[in-house]
Amino acid sequence: DTELVSSLPLQMSLYFNVYFFPLWWLSTIITLHLKYPGLSDYYKFILVIVMILVSLIEVIRLYLGYMGNLQEKVPELAGFWLLSLLLQLPAVLFLLLNDCLKSQPLERAVHTILALFLTFQVVAAFFTLKRMVNKLETHFSLTKFHHLEEHPLPDFYSLAREEQPVSITGQG
Repeated sequence: DTELVSSLPLQMSLYFNVYFFPLWWLSTIITLHLKYPGLSDYYKFILVIVMILVSLIEVIRLYLGYMGNLQEKVPELAGFWLLSLLLQLPAVLFLLLNDCLKSQPLERAVHTILALFLTFQVVAAFFTLKRMVNKLETHFSLTKFHHLEEHPLPDFYSLAREEQPVSITGQG
């Protein structure tokens, strides 16, 4: 019952990601400032919106990852996993792979590192979630079984009770 199911590799990845994120943000903002005049108007708008969303989601995602993994909370870790897989990873891949954004070498390097962090975290969080859910399911089943032992069912529900022979004559 005291088995830990939090993931050390996931936690280490989150730890390094927390320190890498400000470097990623600063380098991306600097390169955005340098290439901003050369972008078309709609790519300027898209890039600014994506940067704001990625920054906000990353802060929330890292918080949920820490809380979910360290405290073994399934909802927080599931939220972390969903934000990573459905929002953050596609946004970072958009920043990395879209040629119209005129990515600089520094940008490509930091986006690649962040994409690797995200990919590893998605995989590690999936397996950690799987272990956490299995542990909770086992704990729930054992608790339910223990509850049945403490409060046995009434005798008329028992399959093992002895049947009294019934006589046709009415004598016992």
